[in-house]
Amino acid sequence: MKAICFNFEIHQPMRLKRYRFFDIGNDHYYYDDFSNDEIVSRVAHNSYIPAAETLLRMIDDSKGAFRCSFSISGVALEQLEQYVPEFIDLLKKLADTGAVEFLAVPYAHSLASLTDPEEFAQQVKVASEKLYSLLGVKPKVLHNTELIYDDEIAPQALAMGFKGILTEGAKHILGWKSPNYVYSAASAPKVRLLLKNDKLSDDIAARFSDTSWDEYPLTADKYMGWIAGTPAEEQVVNLCLNLETFGGFHAANSGIFQFLEALPRFAAEMGMEFRTPSQVLSVLKPVGELSVMHPISGADEARDVSAWLGNSLQNEAFSKLYSVAERVRLCTDRRLKQDWLYLQGSDHLYYMSTKHFADGAAHSMFSPYETPYQAFTNYMNVLADFIVRVEEQYPLSIENEELNSLLTTIRNQATEIETLNKELSSMRKNVEQFNVEHALREPSKETEAAPAEAAVEKKPAAKKAAPKKKAAAPKKNTAAKKKAAK
Repeated sequence: MKAICFNFEIHQPMRLKRYRFFDIGNDHYYYDDFSNDEIVSRVAHNSYIPAAETLLRMIDDSKGAFRCSFSISGVALEQLEQYVPEFIDLLKKLADTGAVEFLAVPYAHSLASLTDPEEFAQQVKVASEKLYSLLGVKPKVLHNTELIYDDEIAPQALAMGFKGILTEGAKHILGWKSPNYVYSAASAPKVRLLLKNDKLSDDIAARFSDTSWDEYPLTADKYMGWIAGTPAEEQVVNLCLNLETFGGFHAANSGIFQFLEALPRFAAEMGMEFRTPSQVLSVLKPVGELSVMHPISGADEARDVSAWLGNSLQNEAFSKLYSVAERVRLCTDRRLKQDWLYLQGSDHLYYMSTKHFADGAAHSMFSPYETPYQAFTNYMNVLADFIVRVEEQYPLSIENEELNSLLTTIRNQATEIETLNKELSSMRKNVEQFNVEHALREPSKETEAAPAEAAVEKKPAAKKAAPKKKAAAPKKNTAAKKKAAK
């Protein structure tokens, strides 16, 4: 039976305020709280909340047969907690159904996986902990920022304990192969790869409301018919959509919510089922290995990372940001660490793109800046102030090699301390055990001594010698007494 695997992505960046050159060193707060509040609240009420309510009805009406997954960045969760807490309640209800899986993502929706494995692992860990604290779920499958993947990421995912990765079914990587199968990673065969079906995903995300499209209008039975019409041996169709597609990119009056809600009925009629990524990986075996030498993503026509690192502006900002990564990890300033996360958001680099045509139009649609150069200038001003704050704690005069040497020494010392603590704990346990055994031996000695003491007490005591009688005093002559009396 063919499986359909829906994944809905939620991300909202921490937008920066207009930050001038003269603010450097004077103003350490970088964010446009008004815009963040207004945009997140509007998107949540127009899109996220009605979409979540629709999904809950779909699960209930199908008696749990409809299943899907969510990928939510930590930065988005923070803002939703603050501005739209009622949506977090809906996410809890979705999690409680058991029909929705939540995937692991980098906390800041960052590009750390391309340059800093340690930062990448830390962000995924923190985001997973956030999901567990809010929803009580532990992710088992990794969804990197914008589906970015290459051969270097698979071993990292394996080391973090993930059994699968959701990524883009890029045509220049697949060639004649189909994305509708499970593959194993060439660099880590234990890791399974689920590939997005780009065409079928974009039929909803990009073309649903396009009246010039020759397939307009798109109906649920037509769409399910396309999936059912794929070759019978193909195992799974992975559909990855931004949740903002529903009610955001396509308005509610377009019929997008009714279209979504009708999908389970037609899927059941055509003999197809919905599964979560973990269910797909537990049931289906990989048909072969897939090697990705250069990073791929789900953005722009090229399906590479040029959406964020395609020009000199973006590369300058990217290298400048991660040049202080080691120093930030050393510091204990919570505010500095929080800013470090927010500034890593891939959106800041996305706004600097200088692409044209369709790709350029997409970048301009999402950017709050008039030009890519304005986006670059604003971000670099903020970054300059941030680096000044980092330098106050760890001067940049210390070379990276020297800093790495110091870090290695610190880590070695930490390992040695940990070893010594384990030895000390073991010795304490031995001493405690010795004291217990010693305490158990002492009563046995007292028991052995008790009969001997009792025997001594039973022996008759030796008779004491009778005291000698005093010699009787000699009687005086009675005649002499009488004579003296006269």
